[in-house]
Amino acid sequence: MKMLTLKLNPKAIFGIILALTGLVVIVISFASNHIQDAKSVSASINASTDEKRREYLKELGWELDDECEEKQLKIPESWNEVYIDYNEIQKNQGFDLTDYKGKSVTLYTYKITNYDGIDEGIVADMLVCDGVLIGGDVCNLSASDGFLVGFSGEHGKN
Repeated sequence: MKMLTLKLNPKAIFGIILALTGLVVIVISFASNHIQDAKSVSASINASTDEKRREYLKELGWELDDECEEKQLKIPESWNEVYIDYNEIQKNQGFDLTDYKGKSVTLYTYKITNYDGIDEGIVADMLVCDGVLIGGDVCNLSASDGFLVGFSGEHGKN
């Protein structure tokens, strides 16, 4: 039977411990940065009150009238192409509705008054769960000229 013996001096042991510690720090830093990046931006957008929701939309440049419609809805657990496409719009603006499948949310609808020369039919829809904005859109309710885009309204915001 053969035995393998390894003799290390204190400097070599210290070097190995230092290298392993550095490796652990790098792995932890990498993992924590990627976990934070994966979180939705919605966690930082408080939409618990009408004032906070209006403030968010105004920060994006939207002017709103005084009305707000509120409706309870449930995000389906299984999605068809419409929901999959809608969630792509959400992902493009930093939201993701995947974690909300099967959950009840509140839909707040505000009329926008300054959308690229269109006077009527433009609304901002905000999906809120437990006081946090989880998604939404700007859309034209017109049957002939309808569209649906993210909150930035890249198709014609003033």
